[in-house]
Amino acid sequence: MEDNKSSFNRRNFLLGSGSAVLLMATAAPVYSKAPGILKGAGIYRQLQMYNGQTNENIKIIYWIEGKYIPDALVEISKFMRDWRENKWKQIDKRTINILSAVHKILDTNEPIQLLSGYRTVATNEMLRKRSRAVSKNSYHTLGMAADIRIRGVSTRQLANAGDMCRSGGVGKYSRSNFVHLDCAKIRNWGS
Repeated sequence: MEDNKSSFNRRNFLLGSGSAVLLMATAAPVYSKAPGILKGAGIYRQLQMYNGQTNENIKIIYWIEGKYIPDALVEISKFMRDWRENKWKQIDKRTINILSAVHKILDTNEPIQLLSGYRTVATNEMLRKRSRAVSKNSYHTLGMAADIRIRGVSTRQLANAGDMCRSGGVGKYSRSNFVHLDCAKIRNWGS
């Protein structure tokens, strides 16, 4: 219990210390084949997101000086829950790192808008009945994917930032104005 409290206090201190946060180095792309290694990532990593379905916001430091903050990872996972069933699964750290790196590459103050994070198998099946674009074996059901957009950033720009990470799947859905990112094998699709 004591360890969680000290991590929480350190995170709150850094979040409240705007000048310290501004001086931190930028996050670099994630490499799936080398988990946990982000060259030039600085001494902290953070995630800033908004979920329009739940009207929730999150801005959280989840990694400091080479160590993940367990409470922050849980908080992110709960934020990225299947809102239809109000169930959550631990989101893969690599996916969180990809989201953080993409946001940093784009150099925007706008939060990432989460359209879909974790999905239960039941939710995924319901969505498959509505759209052929939803995979039966979706990485969303494993906590390894996110569908996102960022206000003021085109799907092309967002997909390009995902491609720069060279860390997993990047699907561009221009008609629906979102990009799918996952931490599985490197591949691209969509227009």
